[in-house]
Amino acid sequence: MSFPIELIFAVLACLHSFVSPDAQGDALLAMKNDLNASADQLANWNPYQVSPCSWFKITCDGNNVISVSLSSMGFSGTLSPKVGVLKTLRTLFSGNQLNCGMISQPCASDSGGSSRKPKVGIIVGIVGGLLGLLLLGGLLLLLWKGRHKRNRSEVFVDVADEVDRRIAFGQLKRFSWRELQLATDNFSEKNVLGQGGFGKVYKGVLADNTKVAVKRLTDYESPGGDAAFQREVEVISVAVHRNLLRLIGFCTTPTERLLVYPFMQNLSVAYCLRGKLKPGDPVLDWPTRKQVALGTARGLEYLHEHCNPKIIHRDVKAANVLLDGDFEAVVGDFGLAKLVDVRKTNVTTQVRGTMGHIAPEYLSTGKSSERTDVFGYGIMLLELVTGQRAIDFSRLEEEDDVLLFDHVKKLQREKRLDAIVDCNLNNNYNILEIELMIQVALLCTQASPEDRPAMSAVVQMLEGEGLAERWREWEHIEVTRREEYERRQRRFHWGEDSVYNQDAIELSGGR
Repeated sequence: MSFPIELIFAVLACLHSFVSPDAQGDALLAMKNDLNASADQLANWNPYQVSPCSWFKITCDGNNVISVSLSSMGFSGTLSPKVGVLKTLRTLFSGNQLNCGMISQPCASDSGGSSRKPKVGIIVGIVGGLLGLLLLGGLLLLLWKGRHKRNRSEVFVDVADEVDRRIAFGQLKRFSWRELQLATDNFSEKNVLGQGGFGKVYKGVLADNTKVAVKRLTDYESPGGDAAFQREVEVISVAVHRNLLRLIGFCTTPTERLLVYPFMQNLSVAYCLRGKLKPGDPVLDWPTRKQVALGTARGLEYLHEHCNPKIIHRDVKAANVLLDGDFEAVVGDFGLAKLVDVRKTNVTTQVRGTMGHIAPEYLSTGKSSERTDVFGYGIMLLELVTGQRAIDFSRLEEEDDVLLFDHVKKLQREKRLDAIVDCNLNNNYNILEIELMIQVALLCTQASPEDRPAMSAVVQMLEGEGLAERWREWEHIEVTRREEYERRQRRFHWGEDSVYNQDAIELSGGR
């Protein structure tokens, strides 16, 4: 099998580094010796000249040999393998009776005075193949050493193949592993901003002093993970809204997936409500909490109703709502549940979320919808009003409900709204607005997903439209449901009494 000589040397050119003129001369002299050239052939090929560009039958471009014109000069030796050193060579001799090195394979022959194309492909193919194997082995060795070093926390590395350069989406920046490793001080625990079902988030400072949040995703080692990650990062990157966390860039290696976001200086709503606040840290006042409720609703509305395909968050809670410098709500981690689960094959979809925030139908069936997010949003509203966690076992000490939802619903039914409100507000709130927000929360957390409002309707209710009508309907349903429950309870107890009475009559009658 033969190949065009131009193609062979183009490949060899990619495999070799720069070749000096004297190295080219040495290769040509070796070729001359192997050609069995006579004393008067190629006489001016002088081994003492630095550059061979002035030699007979040699053509150069600058100092690079591009042509060796030895056509039909009657050579009968072998083609030296050192011809591969001439990386810029474009044309070589023909019309000579040569053998290709050790295998005595004819390289070219004459018949009836006609010339044929050179058949140097075999020997050059062998040389190129060996060089390719050596190159591949070197790369594998570098990769193995790089991974081994990366596991040693004190060493920063950035080895070949650690960055998948096939991914490029819009304005997203592709970060290298080392760049993010340096920015987070090797993902130091002291830089952890939070941790959830999708991995840890680290505070980072880039080389230009830009502060970022780096999310190091977990669970990405199964087949298909790369393709799924690329698709879903693209989906996340095009979801742009003032109340959604903007994705700056990403990093992907054979074993790591990382997302890079802007650093939110006021951290999360959960931190401002319940974190270990230091002197000077912000305490969310009531107007800010109303602003957070509306901004979060608008962000979720955009995900559900204005993205194609729509994005379901699946972990809406105060910890995933971040606050920018103006305390504007920014929904984070959207799309990550889909991003993680889409890569799974032949495995039941894993329920992802936080206990106390998970809708009952999602917990029981594993099937989520936008109404799953509505339920989590309702619980987040209760967090804003009360400042408490969705699940708090300390309430057991007071023989109260562990779930925040049940706790608030009970106090609301007893008209004890003051007992619901976060004491950190120091009575600086409007009790009517508190009541309205609780009503929206209870509408969002109804047991049946079909009964919950869409996020667009939630936005309208928070803006003062349509809440009264929905609330009257909810109260009617709740009263009917409670009366039916109490009737069943009375019927159950009455039935037990009748059994006891019947047994007593039979026993007395027998006597």
